[in-house]
Amino acid sequence: MSLEIRFELSDSDIAHFRDVMNRVRERTEKLSREEIVDNARKLLIEVRTSSASDFIRQSINALETMIGMIMDKGWGLAEEDAQRVIVALSYFSEPEDLIPDSIPALGFLDDAIMVDLVARDLKHDIEAYRDFVVFRAAESNRLGQDAMKLGRSDWLEERRKQLHARMRRRRNAMGKSRRLSLF
Repeated sequence: MSLEIRFELSDSDIAHFRDVMNRVRERTEKLSREEIVDNARKLLIEVRTSSASDFIRQSINALETMIGMIMDKGWGLAEEDAQRVIVALSYFSEPEDLIPDSIPALGFLDDAIMVDLVARDLKHDIEAYRDFVVFRAAESNRLGQDAMKLGRSDWLEERRKQLHARMRRRRNAMGKSRRLSLF
């Protein structure tokens, strides 16, 4: 028998997570981009091989998209945008997070909540990247070529630029009406 538990984070709860994110960002400043990405990948693997709940597994899957945004050469994020994603991923490099990962059933809960919060802040970035991946895969399929080999084609570059511009436009429009953000 399963049990569903729902909860709502208040503005002060979100402010607390933002403070935690700021402290983690300070502690992980000396880590390289590669180390931060590797640590996020390790967490992804740990969760997938654990007995974590479906909620945690589904939330953590957004990490894979964020890692792809950084590592996908065809996507080619501008440094400012890449830095936002790296900051989001830095939380997952902190061994002493809110709930130690070794605690059964609850250990990854704080990680799942943080993924949901940063995914909310990166919503337009993530949507644009997913659209790009779908577009590239469709063109790859249509042309009968490997998607990664299409990474620098003129048409793909133009689509990437369009999606980057849309992502920033939507983020800026949303940022003006938002009271709390992790960034």
